[in-house]
Amino acid sequence: MITNDLKYIGVNDHEIDLFEGQFIVPDGMAYNSYAIIDEKIAIMDSVERKFTEEWLNNIKEAVGERQPDYLIVHHMEPDHSANIRNFLQTYPEAKVVASANAFRMMQNFFGTDFSDRRIVIKDGDKLNLGKHELTFLTAPMVHWPEVIMTYDACDKVLFSADAFGKFGALDVEDEWECEARRYYFGIVGKYGPQVQAVLKKAAALDIQSICPLHGPVLKENVDHYIGLYDTWSSYGVESEGVVIAYTSIYGHTKAAVELLAQKLEEKGCPKVVLTDLARSDWAEAVEDAFRYGKLVLATTTYNADIFPDMKHFIQHLAERNFQNRTIGLIEHGSWAPKAAGIMKEMLSECKNLTFTDTTVKILSALNEESIAQVEALAQELCGQEEAAVETQAEEKKTKKYICTVCGYEHEGELPADYECPLCGVGPDLFELAE
Repeated sequence: MITNDLKYIGVNDHEIDLFEGQFIVPDGMAYNSYAIIDEKIAIMDSVERKFTEEWLNNIKEAVGERQPDYLIVHHMEPDHSANIRNFLQTYPEAKVVASANAFRMMQNFFGTDFSDRRIVIKDGDKLNLGKHELTFLTAPMVHWPEVIMTYDACDKVLFSADAFGKFGALDVEDEWECEARRYYFGIVGKYGPQVQAVLKKAAALDIQSICPLHGPVLKENVDHYIGLYDTWSSYGVESEGVVIAYTSIYGHTKAAVELLAQKLEEKGCPKVVLTDLARSDWAEAVEDAFRYGKLVLATTTYNADIFPDMKHFIQHLAERNFQNRTIGLIEHGSWAPKAAGIMKEMLSECKNLTFTDTTVKILSALNEESIAQVEALAQELCGQEEAAVETQAEEKKTKKYICTVCGYEHEGELPADYECPLCGVGPDLFELAE
């Protein structure tokens, strides 16, 4: 029981090895569902299809002989929506409450949009259960276009969909920040502006608890979690330090980054994180890159390109809108080193990156010249302030248009045949940002 009227009815999954087919989850995963029991009963989301029976039993235990009135669908990913049909078959009088986009997705998933039993809601709509009045907040692209959140004014609870979630089952105790950060930047990180838009809506609410679709209910120090989401979604620096991400074939690049780490620590760098990309969890490496203010990329020239693990890592950063960081580069090669230029080009679309003046070049193995470059890079990283963001005057030089459907931001004029890259709508559904 979370409050007198709010009960947890979710499940833990310890059979899963990869969440969304790519994120390692050694501590499993939780699929959260909740029941608000009032004059009318609302069930908040369903769970993954493997847990149909367990979830329906949890509902039965929570409501007893009563019949739920509503199933509120915040998010249509199958780990939260797979049992919509099973619920409606079990409770034939219940209505399903969701956004218009969600019902379109139900048609795709189930072959029906449940038109005879649906309640379509939009931003600001309310649903009265008795003493619990629910207010719905649309949250497009956090991190799917159909997402809604719900605020319960009675218990001051925000049902936040996938936001504020984390990896790990609820019967495993671990620190929230680490797995929530890895979850956020792995899954939601691309959509910082959309998260910022939802945080602005949430700022007007008195939120005492957050009930996400993954991870624990957040009851204490809620401002701390909201503050972290504000930092993460604005691509701010959470902690001072240097992440050194590298690949090495025969150990020479590894020797260089270990020397750099030593030099940084000697100069008093507050935190140095050394990550071998070939042997580390890529999502954790991405998490660290977004957490700290400075990043060093070190790799070998490989097939006239860069080592595959480094290439994939930079791609992960770029597609998540990596920005506002200081970058140092170390390249290795025995006859034609070109890794630094390739890495820099791969990051060319990322905003507000400041590259160090020093680039370390290793020809086969460290020598006096490259050791001196490592020393210079360490000095530069320890003495350099974080890259300054664009001034407001500079930002105003470029027009920004915001998609009214999903919140995507487009910089520059909108061509007549423009289509939103996230939801596909045309320019007539974009508004000029203030």
